[in-house]
Amino acid sequence: MADTTTIQIIGYVLGALTAGGGTMGYVKSGSLPSIIAGCSVGFLYTIGAYRIQNRQSYGVELCLLASIVLAGSAFPRAIRLRKPVPIALSVLSSIGLLTFGTALRRQA
Repeated sequence: MADTTTIQIIGYVLGALTAGGGTMGYVKSGSLPSIIAGCSVGFLYTIGAYRIQNRQSYGVELCLLASIVLAGSAFPRAIRLRKPVPIALSVLSSIGLLTFGTALRRQA
C-alpha cells in the first residue's frame, strides 16, 4: 500500500485538480456553483494533505470527507448526463475513496 508521502501527494493533486476544475468551470461558463464547490473540495483535500504531511490528526479523514462529498455530487450527474466532466470527477472521487479509505482502515 501507499506510504504517507504518496498519500499526501495524492491529496495535493486531487486538491489542485478539483480547485482548478471548479475555476475552469467558472471561467468557461460563469458557473458560481462550480467555483464554490471545486474550491471547497480542493481546500478540504489540501488541508488534509497538509495535515498528513505534518503528521497531524484527521488528515486522512479530511481527504476522505472531500472524496465522499465529491462522489456524492459527481456520481449522480455522471449517470444522468454521461458527460466527460462529471465522469472525470467520478473517477477522481473513486481514486480518493480508495486511497483514503484504505489509509484510514490501516490506521485503525
